[in-house]
Amino acid sequence: MPVVRDLHVLLRLRYFRRLLYVRLLSQGADGVYQVALAAYVVFSPEKQTSATAVASAMAVLLLPYSLVGPFAGVLLDRWRRRQVFVYGNLLRALLASATAVLILTPVPDWLFYVSALCVTAVNRFVLAGLSASLPRVVDNERLVMANSLSPTAGTLAAAAGGGLAFVVRLVASDSDAAVVLLGAVLYLCAALASLSFAPGQLGPDAALVQPRLATALTGTARDLAAAVRHLVGPKRREAAWALVTMTLMRFCYGALLVMLLMLCRYAFASNPDDGLRLLGLALGTSAAGFFAAAVVTPWAAGRLGPGRWIVVCAMAAAVLELALVLPFAVGPMLVATFVLGLTTQGAKIATDTVVQSSVDDGFRGRVFSVYDVLFNIAFVGAAAVAALILPPDGRSVTLVVTVAVIYGAVAGAMARFEHR
Repeated sequence: MPVVRDLHVLLRLRYFRRLLYVRLLSQGADGVYQVALAAYVVFSPEKQTSATAVASAMAVLLLPYSLVGPFAGVLLDRWRRRQVFVYGNLLRALLASATAVLILTPVPDWLFYVSALCVTAVNRFVLAGLSASLPRVVDNERLVMANSLSPTAGTLAAAAGGGLAFVVRLVASDSDAAVVLLGAVLYLCAALASLSFAPGQLGPDAALVQPRLATALTGTARDLAAAVRHLVGPKRREAAWALVTMTLMRFCYGALLVMLLMLCRYAFASNPDDGLRLLGLALGTSAAGFFAAAVVTPWAAGRLGPGRWIVVCAMAAAVLELALVLPFAVGPMLVATFVLGLTTQGAKIATDTVVQSSVDDGFRGRVFSVYDVLFNIAFVGAAAVAALILPPDGRSVTLVVTVAVIYGAVAGAMARFEHR
């Protein structure tokens, strides 16, 4: 099979393999850390969580990325990306350890959120850097396959990290602090794995590197304006459309995730521990969907083109989300998590490929940071909308229908663009 052959060739590429190791360790640590936060904020027996509380937590953790994101892109186009991976993961290991201490200490909630915000803010630099570095270790002919394997493998690593976090939480007498410390250890391992690259190997080009922080920050506005002009140019219009489409699909995914959290917490389980286990199962089926997307997308995008594959993913999500979620039953809901994992990741792989193929190397860091900012704004907006619509137990026909309509509109708009 061509997919298996290309995958075998990719894994034989030494530097691609090393970059993949960094991603797996880093995103595995993210999965551990995120499960610890979810368990502490949403599934603690002493907390009566509401959709509004979930939305507030997401806003605290994600909205500041709108400020961090543009600076991350500018710095990624000037700082050596290998150094970002080394020092970024070291910093996250330290901050995660501080979060563990705060969990064990009676401190105000805002202090805990500040600590968590710092950990996830550094994550923006690392993930954007991983995407921007990929073309430096893979040739253009295999970029689609690399975009299928690398981000999807990272997502699977995050899911595996989440599963490991569940196990540790049970073994360590429900200690969320112990889970956070496990995440800190994995961040440290990711930093050590980054040392296998030469300092300038992952780019950007030496002529673009400006070691002075003040110089880089001073030119932020000018450089971002140039990046936006670069993105919306005639040769990159498909990339702009793909980003908008993916942002709306992220909005839908975020709204459904908040609903899933509330359903697992109150409607589908009799106690918080059972609800957390059910959430873990749902995340596992979603990860299986991500894996299926990695297998199907290279073939589908090769036959249809990345843009038309995005259309197929959005339309499938519109129809199947409506059919599977509306019963508000555990079985169909788990099938829905698989379907939405497949369609969301399939569309993301296609979007990443379009952006990476269209954007020059000197702009990739900034464009992928803008990509992250759009993702976070969409996610927070989805949480806010879900908080307004969802009842206490999470069952909302209105939200399910609204999401299906958005998926359908996205599919229609992207189909018209591809036709033109």
